[in-house]
Amino acid sequence: MKTSLRARAAGLLLAIPGLTQAPALRAEEAASPLIPTADGWELVISPYAYHFSHSPEHKHVYLIGLERQRADNWLWGGAYFSNSFGQDSGVGYVGYMWNNVFDIPALYFKLVAGIMYGYKEPYEDKVPFNHNGWSPVILPSVGWRFTPKDSVQVVLLGGNGMLFSYNRRF
Repeated sequence: MKTSLRARAAGLLLAIPGLTQAPALRAEEAASPLIPTADGWELVISPYAYHFSHSPEHKHVYLIGLERQRADNWLWGGAYFSNSFGQDSGVGYVGYMWNNVFDIPALYFKLVAGIMYGYKEPYEDKVPFNHNGWSPVILPSVGWRFTPKDSVQVVLLGGNGMLFSYNRRF
């Protein structure tokens, strides 16, 4: 029995693996085990900040914070820290995280904005828009995930320095 050209072409197309199934994600779009896919908490610990210009007034900086990360990449959090002049300080913020930057699953970028308290006299002029110790902050950061739970991050502190942190997701 002779089959038509159209029937043979249809048979060939149906024989191609995956053609009749939903298209698969490209490799870089496939979920990586490093990228969080559910809501979670992250503990942030920073033992060190680097200042772009040295001042004899600078003190050791440390930070401990807690961040809630949502599956849709929105986040909110807060941190307690000792600022560059040894004053107890705090920050509360909201932000967004971009995962898989440059198609590298371990690399992420984060941008947060919020309100900071702690730069008081005589250092109130060390941060912009400070009013009685309160000032707005916008903090970009880049991070690298070693495991689904462990990462390191570098936070840009305006034109003043960088904060280095270890983050643990739970």
